[in-house]
Amino acid sequence: MSEAAPLATSLCGIALRNPVLAASGTFGYGIEFEKLVDLNALGGLVVKGLSREPIEGNAPPRIYESEGGMINSIGLQNIGVRAFVQEKLPALARFRTAVFANIFGYEVDDYVEVARVLEDHAGLAGYELNVSCPNTSHGGIYFSSDPRLLGEVVVAVKRVARRPVVVKLSPNVAAIEPLACAAEAAGADGLSLVNTFIALTIDARTRRPRIGAGFGGLSGPAIKPIALRLVCQAARAVKIPVIGLGGIATGVDAAEFLIAGATAVEVGTATFWDPRSPVRIARELARFLKREKIAQVSELVGTLKM
Repeated sequence: MSEAAPLATSLCGIALRNPVLAASGTFGYGIEFEKLVDLNALGGLVVKGLSREPIEGNAPPRIYESEGGMINSIGLQNIGVRAFVQEKLPALARFRTAVFANIFGYEVDDYVEVARVLEDHAGLAGYELNVSCPNTSHGGIYFSSDPRLLGEVVVAVKRVARRPVVVKLSPNVAAIEPLACAAEAAGADGLSLVNTFIALTIDARTRRPRIGAGFGGLSGPAIKPIALRLVCQAARAVKIPVIGLGGIATGVDAAEFLIAGATAVEVGTATFWDPRSPVRIARELARFLKREKIAQVSELVGTLKM
């Protein structure tokens, strides 16, 4: 039996070589890693967030290495959805890897328009909605923190999207279950979590933040225990598949998220120090399955004993 066979799985009806995907925001548009990583060895990849129009992003510095992780505030810099479908997507379509487009916006119509443009082009397996954005038409309330607003954006995107829609939830909420259930009730095909934790790092000498925008998003190993808890809670609250992310750096880390209830995982910050980490983690996960005498990776999902 090949190494790939025990890892083969499906996500929202999409066949995956393995359950390890490269996360949005840390893997560019995917194609930039072509010479570093065998993209066909990935379970899938999620391109960096796409908006209706190009965005230049925040003032530097944008990244700071913190204890046990990284704080970033890139400002959702991207080339815009129309440039993406013209300049990046045709190259990605050459690969057998499942490619998901991460979508964000500041009004419901922004999400809908990005999805509408993407729907006209081949080469994508599905969409991941980044709902950790303020809704400017509703006083800046974040889509990710209000079940009603979250439901509105999911319903609107589902009206135009023929491909599966995964909703990426924020951990910066009082309880994850109401948001997970709201996304499911609105028609989401899956969930991914968690996005970064709002954080602050200070230079004591200058008494200023180390990030140009002030606050940033904390990711990496430091957030893994909290991410595991949130994935477990979300997976137990819904029937749709969950993708887990947050500090995954090894095959055992990936196994822990699957045990917590995730169907697949995304690797983000680890790619900064090891661009090949998603492929390595998949290999390590295969070795874990072999050691534990587990025939198929799906047998791990949701097996936490509490």
